[in-house]
Amino acid sequence: MARRAAIVGAGHTRFGVLDEGPRALLRSAVDGAFSSVDRGVERSSVDEVFLATLGFGGWQIGNSSAVLTEEAGLEGPPTTRIENACASGGFALRAAVRAVEHGDAGLALVAGLEKMTDVSNARRRYWLGVSGDTEWERLAGLTFAGVYGLIASEYLHRYPQGREALAEVAVKNHANGLKNPNAQFRKRVTREDVFRAPRVADPLGLYDCCPVSDGAAALLVVPADQAHRYTDTPVYVEGLGAGSDRLAVQERAQLTRFEASRRAGARALADAGRSHREVQFLEVHDCFTIAELLALEDLGFAEPGGAVELTLSGATAAGGRLPVNPDGGLKSKGHPIGATGVSQVYEVFLQLRGQAADRQVPHAETALTHNVGGAGATATVAVFSRG
Repeated sequence: MARRAAIVGAGHTRFGVLDEGPRALLRSAVDGAFSSVDRGVERSSVDEVFLATLGFGGWQIGNSSAVLTEEAGLEGPPTTRIENACASGGFALRAAVRAVEHGDAGLALVAGLEKMTDVSNARRRYWLGVSGDTEWERLAGLTFAGVYGLIASEYLHRYPQGREALAEVAVKNHANGLKNPNAQFRKRVTREDVFRAPRVADPLGLYDCCPVSDGAAALLVVPADQAHRYTDTPVYVEGLGAGSDRLAVQERAQLTRFEASRRAGARALADAGRSHREVQFLEVHDCFTIAELLALEDLGFAEPGGAVELTLSGATAAGGRLPVNPDGGLKSKGHPIGATGVSQVYEVFLQLRGQAADRQVPHAETALTHNVGGAGATATVAVFSRG
């Protein structure tokens, strides 16, 4: 199979309500990425730097990418900030892979960051809202959770058994998060807990929604043919795909399908020359439980409505035939917006190197990540293989 680039190092902070500020979070994640390189690497070797962040709360909105090089101890490499809402991390990885593929960089650093918990609830709602359509949706009072509530309502109207599947997504991902030391919510929940929880945006309740989180993650990307200079167990990027759609959901043909995800997924698998059957586990963007069901269908792992049976059968659980979000996903691990797509790749890096401890997917050789911006307006998908 084609190998577009390789990940040779990865770092990750804990996700949650953290005392550390943005600079300290960046520094910790980047230090972790460099220290994970088996044969070591000089920071002066970094040729390109990419920072994924929404800039939640308004911290250093302009030139924030320069903060990354400063805290990483780098002198001089060009830095680029990438912002595509919650899909920023996936698009930053895509940019880094393109840079090394085209010879612009022999070593690229990607970091994702968000500091979300140190602002008031009103400001949080504002900053979450800016990833949707501000001209119509937000001025009409529609919140981020409200958009997904509308999507879930339409889905359940078509597939009533989906209510049980939504609860199972929450149960499964919390069970997975229990095994992830970086997860924000390491707490087991039951279906009864999900059904009894307060409503947030009907039909979605508290346990259907991911948290507001602080955190950072970082990756080191090199050309595929140079990966063994750094490690005997690189993780290869085989395929990449990206897509976009209309920003406002009322402008789309269907509420319950994300065309951006469909385009990105089809392109990534074709780029990798892989079939769905060859993918052994997924990291998908489950900002709300309904989003995981949509992802399974949009990416082609289930027919429309088929994600319900797939989930309820146990196929997507740990030990199932297609584990989904073994790290707990956004639902349990947390969702610091700019860091999320990078964090998904961090999990793939651990899994494909056999370093995921008691959440290890047995014999994992191929994986797929899926990172969505807002309510599906942008999306990236990547396919990875073990070295």
